[in-house]
Amino acid sequence: MPRKTVDLTEAEWTVIKVIWATEPCSAPAVQEKLRSSTQWSYSTVRTMMDRMVAKGLLTAEKNGKLTLFRSAITRRQAQRSELLYTLKNAFNGALTPMVQCLLNTGSLSQAELAEIESLIASKKQSGKK
Repeated sequence: MPRKTVDLTEAEWTVIKVIWATEPCSAPAVQEKLRSSTQWSYSTVRTMMDRMVAKGLLTAEKNGKLTLFRSAITRRQAQRSELLYTLKNAFNGALTPMVQCLLNTGSLSQAELAEIESLIASKKQSGKK
């Protein structure tokens, strides 16, 4: 079965990160958490969350007068889709230039480089079996 493609806009990323951190949560709670960084009104947040439900990104459950929202996708699913989109569109599907670009940013610590090397070594080992 193919994996579900997840396409999040920048605004949806902003909302879903709050939901992942605090779910289940209501639209007023999300709006309150985002107020200082986005200046979005309650109606903007609620409309966006309702659209995310329609897209299958969130679920909504009525609890009396309050609607509680939960993520319908995992962080890993969203990250994977975003990464594959970038790989396809920015690097024409070629992984090596993408990795080279990341390595050339100069912002990787020695610990991060060691972790990447460990992941590659582990992948090589599992391929030998």
